[in-house]
Amino acid sequence: MSEVSRAGAAQEQAQTGVVRGEAIRWAYAFVDRPAERFGQACDFWTAVTGTKLSGSRGERDEFVTLLPDGGDACVKAQGVEEGVGGAHLDLAVEDVSALVDTAVRLGAEVVAPHDGWAVLRSPGGRLFCAVPWHGESVRPPVVEGSRLDQVCLDVAPAAFATEVAFWTDLTGWESLPGSLPEFHVLKPPAGLPLRILLQRLDTDRPGSAHLDLACADVDAVRARHEDLGATFVAHGARWTVMRDPAGGTYCLTGRDPETGGLPAAG
Repeated sequence: MSEVSRAGAAQEQAQTGVVRGEAIRWAYAFVDRPAERFGQACDFWTAVTGTKLSGSRGERDEFVTLLPDGGDACVKAQGVEEGVGGAHLDLAVEDVSALVDTAVRLGAEVVAPHDGWAVLRSPGGRLFCAVPWHGESVRPPVVEGSRLDQVCLDVAPAAFATEVAFWTDLTGWESLPGSLPEFHVLKPPAGLPLRILLQRLDTDRPGSAHLDLACADVDAVRARHEDLGATFVAHGARWTVMRDPAGGTYCLTGRDPETGGLPAAG
């Protein structure tokens, strides 16, 4: 590495908390749903995100990408053979091996190494993938007043502090307490498409992950989603829990679809 490159790497590390090659260049939210209901899931999520499906890939044709009309894709879907599904993150980097090494040093384990990418498990048990960055840089637009912009990691109380520290150190993103004591937010650098929200569960039950949409008008978005086959589950303090036609839960949140932030106090 040249002296110029070393200086650039040092500057980037100071800015992001991670060395060049590990910096998160893009992120994908994965919609994981049971294989037998995968078609329903794809129909619903392409409709609510204003996307179309790529061709399928994988050994069982279990993977697809949701392609937006504008910008770069940041949502994919997977048909899973076991369990009820959920969500997970793919973190795209220039140097997958470097990210994997860093994740392991921070307490993660490698679940499945592949040629050029890897499946890992965080210290608190959340699966995620390290994948190569292919130059993605432009966020897809807001669609019908909403944007899928957040992956929420639901964490048992005993693991919460460890998970917050792990994801903060791994990403190098701005790390802030949430609007309520049970939340912690990781905000990416400008231009990246997804935030990470960590939610401390009220009991030490197994954790999970789900998708959050930022909505300019939650009630209007809820009505549209119900027209597309989703069902209402529950109201929270600042969110509405929904179930998609494939049985997966997700949340509609009253946040600015452009910035991801909560509305200013009146």
